[in-house]
Amino acid sequence: MSDSKHRSGLVLASIEAMRASAGRSHRLGGVLAYAHYLLVAFSIALLVFAAALLFPAVACAATVDNIRIPQASVGYRLQVERAAASYFGLHASPARLAAQIHQESSWRPAAQSAFANGLAQFTPDTAAWLPKVCPELMAFDPWDASQSIRAAACYNRWLYDRVSGASECDRWAFTLSAYNGGLGWVRRDKARASAAGADASKWFGHVDAHSPRAGWAIRENRGYVVRILLQIEPAYVRAGWEGRTVCP
Repeated sequence: MSDSKHRSGLVLASIEAMRASAGRSHRLGGVLAYAHYLLVAFSIALLVFAAALLFPAVACAATVDNIRIPQASVGYRLQVERAAASYFGLHASPARLAAQIHQESSWRPAAQSAFANGLAQFTPDTAAWLPKVCPELMAFDPWDASQSIRAAACYNRWLYDRVSGASECDRWAFTLSAYNGGLGWVRRDKARASAAGADASKWFGHVDAHSPRAGWAIRENRGYVVRILLQIEPAYVRAGWEGRTVCP
Protein backbone atom coordinates (compact mmCIF):
# COMPACT_ATOMS: atom_id res chain seq x y z
CA MET A 1 0.00 0.00 0.00
CA SER A 2 2.84 2.34 0.89
CA ASP A 3 4.56 1.57 -2.45
CA SER A 4 1.37 2.45 -4.29
CA LYS A 5 1.11 5.74 -2.45
CA HIS A 6 4.76 6.41 -3.17
CA ARG A 7 4.25 5.75 -6.87
CA SER A 8 1.16 7.94 -6.90
CA GLY A 9 3.13 10.70 -5.26
CA LEU A 10 5.85 10.42 -7.88
CA VAL A 11 3.26 10.61 -10.66
CA LEU A 12 1.64 13.70 -9.12
CA ALA A 13 5.04 15.31 -8.64
CA SER A 14 5.91 14.60 -12.28
CA ILE A 15 2.62 16.13 -13.43
CA GLU A 16 3.21 19.26 -11.35
CA ALA A 17 6.76 19.51 -12.73
CA MET A 18 5.41 19.25 -16.28
CA ARG A 19 2.81 21.94 -15.55
CA ALA A 20 5.47 24.23 -14.09
CA SER A 21 7.72 23.63 -17.09
CA ALA A 22 4.83 24.30 -19.45
CA GLY A 23 4.03 27.50 -17.54
CA ARG A 24 7.61 28.67 -17.81
CA SER A 25 7.64 27.87 -21.54
CA HIS A 26 4.36 29.72 -22.00
CA ARG A 27 5.68 32.76 -20.16
CA LEU A 28 8.94 32.62 -22.10
CA GLY A 29 7.00 32.34 -25.34
CA GLY A 30 4.93 35.35 -24.31
CA VAL A 31 8.04 37.39 -23.55
CA LEU A 32 9.61 36.42 -26.86
CA ALA A 33 6.40 37.25 -28.73
CA TYR A 34 6.20 40.66 -27.02
CA ALA A 35 9.86 41.33 -27.78
CA HIS A 36 9.21 40.44 -31.42
CA TYR A 37 6.23 42.81 -31.47
CA LEU A 38 8.34 45.64 -30.05
CA LEU A 39 11.07 44.99 -32.62
CA VAL A 40 8.59 45.08 -35.50
CA ALA A 41 6.92 48.24 -34.16
CA PHE A 42 10.30 49.94 -33.72
CA SER A 43 11.35 48.96 -37.24
CA ILE A 44 8.15 50.41 -38.72
CA ALA A 45 8.54 53.63 -36.73
CA LEU A 46 12.14 53.93 -37.90
CA LEU A 47 11.13 53.48 -41.53
CA VAL A 48 8.40 56.11 -41.19
CA PHE A 49 10.84 58.53 -39.56
CA ALA A 50 13.42 57.93 -42.30
CA ALA A 51 10.79 58.46 -44.99
CA ALA A 52 9.75 61.72 -43.36
CA LEU A 53 13.34 62.94 -43.45
CA LEU A 54 14.10 61.80 -46.98
CA PHE A 55 10.70 62.49 -48.53
CA PRO A 56 8.97 65.14 -46.40
CA ALA A 57 6.43 65.98 -49.11
CA VAL A 58 5.34 62.33 -49.32
CA ALA A 59 5.11 62.06 -45.55
CA CYS A 60 2.86 65.14 -45.44
CA ALA A 61 0.66 64.27 -48.42
CA ALA A 62 -2.05 62.64 -46.33
CA THR A 63 -2.07 65.61 -43.94
CA VAL A 64 -2.88 68.04 -46.77
CA ASP A 65 -6.22 66.28 -47.20
CA ASN A 66 -7.01 66.93 -43.54
CA ILE A 67 -6.53 70.71 -43.68
CA ARG A 68 -9.81 72.55 -43.22
CA ILE A 69 -9.77 76.15 -44.44
CA PRO A 70 -11.76 78.40 -42.08
CA GLN A 71 -14.68 80.24 -43.62
CA ALA A 72 -13.33 83.43 -42.04
CA SER A 73 -10.45 83.39 -44.55
CA VAL A 74 -12.84 84.34 -47.36
CA GLY A 75 -13.35 87.80 -45.90
CA TYR A 76 -9.61 88.48 -45.96
CA ARG A 77 -8.76 86.90 -49.30
CA LEU A 78 -8.60 90.10 -51.35
CA GLN A 79 -6.42 91.81 -48.73
CA VAL A 80 -4.05 88.83 -48.69
CA GLU A 81 -3.76 88.89 -52.48
CA ARG A 82 -3.03 92.60 -52.50
CA ALA A 83 -0.48 92.42 -49.70
CA ALA A 84 1.37 89.50 -51.29
CA ALA A 85 1.50 91.24 -54.67
CA SER A 86 2.58 94.50 -53.08
CA TYR A 87 5.69 92.97 -51.56
CA PHE A 88 6.49 90.10 -53.93
CA GLY A 89 5.14 91.29 -57.26
CA LEU A 90 4.58 88.77 -60.02
CA HIS A 91 6.21 86.04 -57.94
CA ALA A 92 3.75 86.44 -55.10
CA SER A 93 1.91 83.46 -53.70
CA PRO A 94 -1.14 84.63 -51.75
CA ALA A 95 -1.72 80.99 -50.84
CA ARG A 96 1.58 80.99 -48.93
CA LEU A 97 0.73 84.11 -46.97
CA ALA A 98 -2.72 82.68 -46.29
CA ALA A 99 -1.14 79.44 -45.09
CA GLN A 100 1.08 81.39 -42.72
CA ILE A 101 -1.87 83.29 -41.24
CA HIS A 102 -3.77 80.00 -40.98
CA GLN A 103 -0.89 78.57 -38.95
CA GLU A 104 -0.48 81.67 -36.81
CA SER A 105 -4.07 82.28 -35.75
CA SER A 106 -6.52 80.22 -37.83
CA TRP A 107 -7.80 83.59 -39.09
CA ARG A 108 -8.79 84.86 -35.63
CA PRO A 109 -7.97 88.60 -35.30
CA ALA A 110 -8.33 88.40 -31.51
CA ALA A 111 -5.95 85.44 -31.19
CA GLN A 112 -3.56 85.79 -28.27
CA SER A 113 -0.75 83.51 -27.14
CA ALA A 114 1.75 83.80 -24.31
CA PHE A 115 4.04 85.98 -26.42
CA ALA A 116 2.14 87.31 -29.45
CA ASN A 117 -1.12 88.88 -30.56
CA GLY A 118 -3.46 89.23 -33.50
CA LEU A 119 -4.05 87.63 -36.87
CA ALA A 120 -0.34 87.32 -37.71
CA GLN A 121 0.84 86.84 -34.10
CA PHE A 122 3.39 89.62 -33.65
CA THR A 123 5.16 90.03 -30.33
CA PRO A 124 4.95 93.52 -28.80
CA ASP A 125 8.67 94.09 -29.45
CA THR A 126 8.44 93.11 -33.12
CA ALA A 127 5.27 95.17 -33.56
CA ALA A 128 7.04 98.22 -32.14
CA TRP A 129 10.16 97.64 -34.29
CA LEU A 130 8.45 96.77 -37.59
CA PRO A 131 7.62 100.35 -38.72
CA LYS A 132 11.39 100.99 -38.85
CA VAL A 133 11.70 98.60 -41.79
CA CYS A 134 8.13 99.00 -43.04
CA PRO A 135 7.49 102.78 -42.81
CA GLU A 136 4.05 102.35 -44.32
CA LEU A 137 3.06 100.60 -41.07
CA MET A 138 3.53 103.58 -38.78
CA ALA A 139 1.48 103.20 -35.58
CA PHE A 140 1.13 99.50 -36.38
CA ASP A 141 -1.59 97.79 -34.39
CA PRO A 142 -1.28 93.96 -34.40
CA TRP A 143 -4.92 93.68 -33.33
CA ASP A 144 -6.00 95.30 -36.60
CA ALA A 145 -6.48 92.43 -39.06
CA SER A 146 -5.85 94.50 -42.19
CA GLN A 147 -2.63 95.94 -40.77
CA SER A 148 -1.50 92.50 -39.62
CA ILE A 149 -1.86 91.04 -43.11
CA ARG A 150 0.28 93.80 -44.62
CA ALA A 151 2.75 93.54 -41.74
CA ALA A 152 3.19 89.79 -42.25
CA ALA A 153 3.82 90.29 -45.97
CA CYS A 154 6.27 93.15 -45.34
CA TYR A 155 8.16 91.25 -42.62
CA ASN A 156 8.35 88.18 -44.86
CA ARG A 157 9.90 90.34 -47.59
CA TRP A 158 12.42 91.86 -45.19
CA LEU A 159 13.48 88.41 -43.98
CA TYR A 160 13.43 86.91 -47.49
CA ASP A 161 15.90 89.58 -48.65
CA ARG A 162 18.30 88.60 -45.86
CA VAL A 163 18.47 84.85 -46.41
CA SER A 164 19.54 82.67 -49.29
CA GLY A 165 18.98 79.05 -50.18
CA ALA A 166 19.90 76.36 -52.66
CA SER A 167 16.36 76.54 -54.01
CA GLU A 168 13.31 78.76 -53.65
CA CYS A 169 11.89 76.13 -51.31
CA ASP A 170 14.98 76.38 -49.09
CA ARG A 171 14.91 80.17 -49.15
CA TRP A 172 11.30 80.24 -48.02
CA ALA A 173 12.01 77.67 -45.34
CA PHE A 174 14.71 79.96 -43.93
CA THR A 175 12.36 82.94 -44.22
CA LEU A 176 9.58 81.25 -42.28
CA SER A 177 11.97 79.86 -39.70
CA ALA A 178 13.19 83.43 -39.13
CA TYR A 179 9.61 84.76 -38.89
CA ASN A 180 8.86 82.18 -36.22
CA GLY A 181 12.07 82.26 -34.20
CA GLY A 182 14.16 85.21 -35.33
CA LEU A 183 16.78 85.81 -38.01
CA GLY A 184 19.61 85.49 -35.51
CA TRP A 185 18.64 81.90 -34.75
CA VAL A 186 18.56 81.02 -38.45
CA ARG A 187 22.11 82.31 -38.79
CA ARG A 188 23.21 80.29 -35.76
CA ASP A 189 21.54 77.17 -37.16
CA LYS A 190 23.27 77.65 -40.51
CA ALA A 191 26.63 78.07 -38.81
CA ARG A 192 26.15 74.91 -36.75
CA ALA A 193 25.03 72.94 -39.82
CA SER A 194 28.07 74.10 -41.76
CA ALA A 195 30.40 73.16 -38.89
CA ALA A 196 28.84 69.69 -38.85
CA GLY A 197 29.49 69.21 -42.56
CA ALA A 198 25.91 69.78 -43.70
CA ASP A 199 24.93 72.05 -46.58
CA ALA A 200 24.05 75.41 -45.03
CA SER A 201 22.16 76.45 -48.15
CA LYS A 202 19.62 73.63 -47.75
CA TRP A 203 16.92 73.44 -45.13
CA PHE A 204 15.38 69.96 -45.24
CA GLY A 205 17.76 67.28 -44.04
CA HIS A 206 20.55 69.82 -43.49
CA VAL A 207 20.07 73.02 -41.49
CA ASP A 208 16.82 71.82 -39.95
CA ALA A 209 18.77 69.01 -38.28
CA HIS A 210 21.19 71.36 -36.51
CA SER A 211 20.42 73.94 -33.86
CA PRO A 212 21.64 75.09 -30.43
CA ARG A 213 18.07 75.99 -29.46
CA ALA A 214 16.11 74.32 -26.68
CA GLY A 215 14.33 71.12 -27.70
CA TRP A 216 10.83 72.60 -27.51
CA ALA A 217 11.92 75.60 -29.61
CA ILE A 218 13.41 73.33 -32.28
CA ARG A 219 10.23 71.25 -32.50
CA GLU A 220 8.03 74.33 -32.75
CA ASN A 221 10.24 76.03 -35.33
CA ARG A 222 10.74 73.01 -37.57
CA GLY A 223 7.06 72.11 -37.36
CA TYR A 224 6.12 75.66 -38.32
CA VAL A 225 8.09 75.46 -41.57
CA VAL A 226 6.87 71.98 -42.51
CA ARG A 227 3.24 72.71 -41.77
CA ILE A 228 3.11 75.93 -43.83
CA LEU A 229 5.15 74.84 -46.85
CA LEU A 230 4.27 71.15 -47.12
CA GLN A 231 0.76 70.97 -45.73
CA ILE A 232 -1.23 74.20 -45.50
CA GLU A 233 -0.01 76.01 -48.63
CA PRO A 234 -0.81 73.01 -50.87
CA ALA A 235 -4.27 72.86 -49.28
CA TYR A 236 -4.96 76.53 -50.10
CA VAL A 237 -3.68 76.13 -53.66
CA ARG A 238 -5.91 73.09 -54.06
CA ALA A 239 -8.82 75.16 -52.74
CA GLY A 240 -8.30 77.69 -55.54
CA TRP A 241 -6.25 80.41 -53.84
CA GLU A 242 -3.82 82.23 -56.13
CA GLY A 243 -0.21 81.09 -55.98
CA ARG A 244 1.84 77.94 -56.22
CA THR A 245 3.48 75.47 -53.89
CA VAL A 246 7.11 76.40 -53.56
CA CYS A 247 8.34 73.03 -52.28
CA PRO A 248 7.98 69.91 -54.44
